Amino acid sequence: MLTIGEVAKRSGVSVPTLRFYEEKQLIQSIRTNGNQRRYLRGVLRRVAIIKVAQKVGISLAEIQEGFKVLPKDHNPTKADWEQLSKAWQIKLDERITLLMQMKEQMQWCIGCGCLSLEDCPLRNPNDVMAQKKRL
Repeated sequence: MLTIGEVAKRSGVSVPTLRFYEEKQLIQSIRTNGNQRRYLRGVLRRVAIIKVAQKVGISLAEIQEGFKVLPKDHNPTKADWEQLSKAWQIKLDERITLLMQMKEQMQWCIGCGCLSLEDCPLRNPNDVMAQKKRL
């Protein structure tokens, strides 16, 4: 069993952050008779997963949803991690595609140079009124 301070030191995450993670049910502790938090060593793996996921842009809500598939009674295994990371990879691929499309639109817009309030697909996307004016 580890104290909250030990978990913070070993994981590189602050004590308030660990409390926040626990509040969001991303990690869990056991309370002593004196109401102090104690963590199983496996919490270090969960905190590491949270840190990696956040680093690549996975939101806490997505992490929380993903953790629902992980076992509560033991450390996540390599297979558990693979299942979780596959779901996140799909979301990351979707984000990458969206960002690439936005990058291409931005390059087109910079090349055009007009920044038209009426016609620019970046500045004024889906402008129905401009389409009606043209008709």
